[in-house]
Amino acid sequence: MKLQQKPQNKLRHVATSPYKDLYIYYLQGRLKSGKEIFQENFIGNWEEDNFSFLFFSSPARHSVEKLLRTQPQLTYLDTFHMSYDQWQSERFTTIKHGKFCIRPAWEASVDQNPNFDDKLTIFLDPGVVFGTGIHPTTCDCLKALELATATRTLSTVLDLGTGTGLLALAAARLGCQKSLAIDLNLLAAKTAKNNVCLNELEDKVLVAQGRAEDFIDCPAELVIANIHYDVMQNLIRSQGFLQKEGFILSGLLRSQAKSVANMLVQFPVKVIKTWTHDGIWHTFYGKRC
Repeated sequence: MKLQQKPQNKLRHVATSPYKDLYIYYLQGRLKSGKEIFQENFIGNWEEDNFSFLFFSSPARHSVEKLLRTQPQLTYLDTFHMSYDQWQSERFTTIKHGKFCIRPAWEASVDQNPNFDDKLTIFLDPGVVFGTGIHPTTCDCLKALELATATRTLSTVLDLGTGTGLLALAAARLGCQKSLAIDLNLLAAKTAKNNVCLNELEDKVLVAQGRAEDFIDCPAELVIANIHYDVMQNLIRSQGFLQKEGFILSGLLRSQAKSVANMLVQFPVKVIKTWTHDGIWHTFYGKRC
């Protein structure tokens, strides 16, 4: 199998260093379409159901108060202050995982680290989005991707719940010609698109914002879903899922994994391998029979 060439050592889009502190303003309601907070310390808006989390790199009480006066559909709930490392659970630094080297975009270039010469390098600027390769489910998805490409090169991959875009980028580094990365959260989709540009893989990876259920019918050889359990149940029951040659399902707790396994036995698919981390997190790799 011929692997994709590594990226140029000099990044086209240079990312800034990670944030030191995060100031998060928790609001009920969603910002009106087209409304922006035009301030240098504004990082982004994470929307979840009917709630908004506004991220700033420094205190922004006055800006939030002004926003609340101009958008009465919003209600202030709380404020949180934490370090960037606390938000990401731990400090994000270079990770060597299987064939991959996952590197913060603000760290030194690969040519200054000869120990990484045999790795497929992925640069990431996660911002405030999760998916740096640290979490067990992400690690296991990378293992499953390597297994899926051990004897062949995939031409198309569908990555549902892409987060930072890491798994779609990993597929591209393993030789996949076209990956479609989907996330319902707009901030995640923007972050993933930025990471595609950081790695100069715009011709290999396309990012879109939307519901996973609306994209499961897109043609692809392999579907990756490291996603909420409720969404995964809908995906497995869909005709689009059964049309895929292979699947990677992750982000599952023990009881959820048992339920998914019971669902899969009802369909013409075969689970090739499972991964379990500390008896808590579960990942499936399988193929259509």
